Amino acid sequence: MNRPAIDVTGVRKTFGAQTVLDGIDLRVETGSVFALLGPNGAGKTTLINILATLVEPDAGTVTIAGHDLASDADGVRRAISVTGQAAAVDGVLTAEENLRMMARLSGFTPAEAKNRASELIERFDLGGAARKRVATYSGGMRRRLDLALSLVATPPVIFLDEPTTGLDTRSRQTLWDIIQDLARRGTTILLTTQYLEEADRLADRIAVLDRGVIVAEGTAAELKSQVGGEVVELRDGRGDIVRELPTDGSVEALRTAIDELDALHVPGGSIGIRKPSLDDAFLALTGQQAGTTSTTPTTVTAIQKEAVR
Repeated sequence: MNRPAIDVTGVRKTFGAQTVLDGIDLRVETGSVFALLGPNGAGKTTLINILATLVEPDAGTVTIAGHDLASDADGVRRAISVTGQAAAVDGVLTAEENLRMMARLSGFTPAEAKNRASELIERFDLGGAARKRVATYSGGMRRRLDLALSLVATPPVIFLDEPTTGLDTRSRQTLWDIIQDLARRGTTILLTTQYLEEADRLADRIAVLDRGVIVAEGTAAELKSQVGGEVVELRDGRGDIVRELPTDGSVEALRTAIDELDALHVPGGSIGIRKPSLDDAFLALTGQQAGTTSTTPTTVTAIQKEAVR
């Protein structure tokens, strides 16, 4: 069996009286994309900070690219790169200057740094603005440069903490393409995200973190299957969803769901059937919509009740 790129066992972390991580177990295979989902405050960034050696865990073990976090933190740092929620670039410098500076700090000779900067500028489609000050860049360009900087030394493992937050659709799509290309080249990527579409599109496996514990893990298809076979939607006359109910796809279950929705007597209402989404799975597992704050459990909806029976 191949050794995983990231192996986390029993990691715990508390801040004062608050338990932020309560026994986290994760195994991320080499060359895969692993997405960590969870509401705000679920502990995602704390876990990334622990894996990146920025915060010490209170308990548990972590091995990254064969390096033990407790006994070989320097080895872990050499094996990883971290891109946070805000682009960590120098706005006064140009993209080329940022990249050459990072390469020199990583031990490249001046000639090697120049060549590496040119390679990354081309790879991340920054050629047209390579010699412009980063302060003039759009948010998407700054994120691409930030990711390019994290790849100067080609680490085997990359942590991306909500890398596309705040980006427009086109910039997000560009970063998705880059992330997929990195994985194809053998880089292991652990990303946190609030965009369920992002996890669905990119991740080989997904873990859902809620209130400091992993409540589910699997492929997107496996998580969706926990909701049920299909979802029946009731929409009002304006097309807005009034209520949703899961069904196993049988005629009897479908008829029951339709009868229940029909009993609501929504004026001009219509009923449709769709496959469950990752949003449905997330709501069923956490009791919250993606992007909300993890605090106390919310009211369980009909779709959640069915999912956890």
